[in-house]
Amino acid sequence: EVSWEVCNKIGGIHTVVATKALNLAKDLENRHILIGPDVWRDTAQNPEFTEDHTLFRTWRGRASEEGLRVRVGRWNVVGEPIAILVDFSNFISKKDEILTDFWKKFTLDSLSGQWDYVESVLFGYAAGKVIESFIHYNVAPGKKSVVQFHEWMTGSGLLYLKDKKVPVGKVFTTHATVIGRCLAGNNLPLYGKLQEYKSDDKAREFNVMAKHSLEKVSALNSDVFTTVSEITANECKYLIGKDVDIITPNGFEENFIPDGADLKSDEREARAAMINMAAVMSGTKVSENALIIGTGGRYEYKNKGIDVFINAMGLLNKQNIDKDIVAVIAVPAA
Repeated sequence: EVSWEVCNKIGGIHTVVATKALNLAKDLENRHILIGPDVWRDTAQNPEFTEDHTLFRTWRGRASEEGLRVRVGRWNVVGEPIAILVDFSNFISKKDEILTDFWKKFTLDSLSGQWDYVESVLFGYAAGKVIESFIHYNVAPGKKSVVQFHEWMTGSGLLYLKDKKVPVGKVFTTHATVIGRCLAGNNLPLYGKLQEYKSDDKAREFNVMAKHSLEKVSALNSDVFTTVSEITANECKYLIGKDVDIITPNGFEENFIPDGADLKSDEREARAAMINMAAVMSGTKVSENALIIGTGGRYEYKNKGIDVFINAMGLLNKQNIDKDIVAVIAVPAA
């Protein structure tokens, strides 16, 4: 199962993948492996990953001989699934060659892609090579393997496996389409007018052709195409041009939220940290009884409701409330 958010918390897909790990670990034991980018390699220890040098030791030696840089260990979430982190930096010098090859074989349009796009393509490509190596070394002929690729950021891995005819089932999952995000984020009607949009034209208009192309080509070349809801399935039909095969709604483990004493302890610790942060950032003493209101997510100003949150805080500011209120927008952004 491949995602940019394995051991790398960015947005909601991190939650989706992490919170099903316990059930999958029970059902599949050590046959469920997650693959993510090794983007912490030049910084402090990744807080979500614990390396285990005993896991797949002989294969790791072979992978190193093949020029693949991987770390193998456990993801520090409930269930502690096996995680392989892939360092794709050694492919940066080959990016033009890789993108050209994808154009020739799959008509993948990468011309307008910026670094966030190129970085994702190289990660997917490297993940594909890692999966190829792992399958050839560890999986006996006749045994079945399936790889699930989450979102356009990993799609190049699916294309690589198809090109190399690696004997593995290829599942592509989109959680929301590239064009759908752009339409909704720019105040254009979405679900009511899906049939009227020409997605390629809209991709050029919003300058997201590279991402849209990768998403579309990955879906069209997958063995199984899935999404997470009926409304997104309808979005895929018109904006990607392929019906989804299976709808897989998101679910959460019951232990996603701590209970009892753990919950109370976590609440106290988090509250103290947020009040201290507010005091330091504002240079003002903040009451320990302050009301804390927050929102978070990826930086999509309208799609994630940041505009609604700010408007609501504006209305709250006009009311005569005899209490300190701390509003927190927790969004990673420039």
